[in-house]
Amino acid sequence: MLKMKNITNLRKMYFEDGDNISQIQKETGFDRKTIRKFIDKKDWNDPVQVPVIRESKLDKFKSEIDEWLKADKEMRKKQRHTAKRVHDRLKEKYNNEFDCSYRTVAKYVAGKKKNLYANKESFLPLEHKPGEGQVDFGKAEFVENGKRYYGFYLNVSFPYSNAGFFQLFKGENFECLAEGLVNIFEHINGVPHRQWFDNMSTAVKKILKGGKRELTDSFIKLKEHYCFNAVFCNRNAGNEKGNVENKVGYHRRNFFVPMPEFKNLSDYNKQLLKRCELDLDRIHYRKECLISELFKEDLLHCNALPNVPFAAQTYKSVRVDSYGKFTLENGKHSYSSMPRFAGEQITICKTASEVQILDNDMTIVVTHQRLYGKEQQESMDWIPYLQQLSRKPAALKYTGIYQLLPNQVTDWLDRKNNYDRGKALKLLYDLTNKSSFTAAVDALQTALDYNSDNPESIIAVHAKLISDIPELQPVTLPPSVTDVLTTKPDIMQYDEVFMNAGGDHVSN
Repeated sequence: MLKMKNITNLRKMYFEDGDNISQIQKETGFDRKTIRKFIDKKDWNDPVQVPVIRESKLDKFKSEIDEWLKADKEMRKKQRHTAKRVHDRLKEKYNNEFDCSYRTVAKYVAGKKKNLYANKESFLPLEHKPGEGQVDFGKAEFVENGKRYYGFYLNVSFPYSNAGFFQLFKGENFECLAEGLVNIFEHINGVPHRQWFDNMSTAVKKILKGGKRELTDSFIKLKEHYCFNAVFCNRNAGNEKGNVENKVGYHRRNFFVPMPEFKNLSDYNKQLLKRCELDLDRIHYRKECLISELFKEDLLHCNALPNVPFAAQTYKSVRVDSYGKFTLENGKHSYSSMPRFAGEQITICKTASEVQILDNDMTIVVTHQRLYGKEQQESMDWIPYLQQLSRKPAALKYTGIYQLLPNQVTDWLDRKNNYDRGKALKLLYDLTNKSSFTAAVDALQTALDYNSDNPESIIAVHAKLISDIPELQPVTLPPSVTDVLTTKPDIMQYDEVFMNAGGDHVSN
């Protein structure tokens, strides 16, 4: 093979100096055919090297190997297939039909694992593979039960198909993030194997040198539970997850105009998932086919759901003050617990919609609707304070319990002295523990309707209200049934017989 400087020199001798091929051969020593080849050459582009693809004995087993290695992504690292285990399994299954060497298997397994477990955290391709997702929150206003909220909606988009799903919440804390992801995963029956996030504080505790992230414990548990790879964008680089950024705007324009109004947020979120499903039946903006068809390919590459859904909740230890209350969100939101917890450290469970107070047995004893917003707020459940109130009945009018009682009951309590009012409240507390506050109040009100306000009557009415014995309706007889005549016995006749018998009696 001649070097380019030699080829240039012999072409110069021929075309510029006028030497013929014999003279060039004599001076350079190159073969005449070689000299003629480079003098006549017109196309100096590098030839395309077409790789020679050789058939391998392993080809017919590769699809099965791929399935094993893909299933390994849901297993612990130490419980995955090695190249030796793959080779042994194939030999066990196919016996003499499998005659590939261990080296051939090992080379293929190594290459396949490199593709499956490649760390692409710092590389964000413009073209996403099926089964990848992007996650982001958007802001939206809505009305629930007549109250207006400034909320957030969690969006999960699939860049390959441009499919998108979202869930609406009153906040953007970890519990909202987890519940939204779990709801969407359960609805589509799969988990995107790689998901892009921005550096939200619910997931990222700290950005370290070299672009690495220190994640929150809660997010790590969520990630490991669903076996997905979390990729985080560079700071101030939302364009790295541009698909979900566009989807946030699309959902706002198409689902939040006009502002939605509903009774129950949980029920509304179920409706949203169905509406997102219907929204897939439209043409992809670039690929000229239905998004729903492309989304099927996404689902084929998603991870399978675990057997047990992730519990979208977190536990926290809080200090209860002398009034039986504790605060969250840096003191902005106050919640009541129970009088017996005053001054103690207790455990609470937070979900996206509730704050639950637990006793020492981790049993839920009080449940509050979770408060949201920047202003000071308080959620007070007065029912646990009934027993304490029975000891201080004079404070009844200044508590929330008084507002929960019907006028008939409050009037009845107002007429009592403090001692009797305390006994009535103690009875209300005992009946509430047996059933519910509503049932206890209903029993008291029913007894008052019958002018029976003694404890025995109230307890009897309560027992009837909470029993499973059906109330029997009066029987109406048809006209064909004759009336039974009422008879009045004349007992004087018995007196006469008795007296006569007594007169004839002779004692011994």
